Amino acid sequence: MPEKSPKPVSASAIEKHVYKVFPNDMNSHETVFGGMIMAKCDRLALVVAERHSAHVCVTAAVDSIHFRAPAKGNDTLLFSLSLNRSWGSSMEIGAKVVAENSYTGETRHILSAFFTFVALDENDKPINVPAVIPETSKQRQRFANAEIRREGRLVTRAQLAKVSDDDED
Repeated sequence: MPEKSPKPVSASAIEKHVYKVFPNDMNSHETVFGGMIMAKCDRLALVVAERHSAHVCVTAAVDSIHFRAPAKGNDTLLFSLSLNRSWGSSMEIGAKVVAENSYTGETRHILSAFFTFVALDENDKPINVPAVIPETSKQRQRFANAEIRREGRLVTRAQLAKVSDDDED
């Protein structure tokens, strides 16, 4: 299969996708359900992955989800996601969510997360994706950090597989 042309981060990035918080988004603590925010991030990360790969993609892993502050009623959530790096058929997408007070304009960084997606061909088999071209110094740092996170994921997966193999009794 021919090598796919690399694509810049900006070709698939989503900047400040707007979601207005309503009462049905709240939990009993009067903050926004974390799971709702995570689900929206996963859907938007899928858009980034499919724009980059031009293939159907599936979530392979979600890691490093950090809730930094709560979102509240009357907030507007701003979702920004971009491809950090790709390897073979997999891609890491970083997500950042900011809550904006709709009346004062004050913003708070409420969530950061990393999603790994795999591109699939028409037979549901992994297919190679284009390399990503970081365009800014911040994107170059994310590109480098993505490799560190990937190495950690691979080590963890190997260690868990070994523990699982040892548990056969």
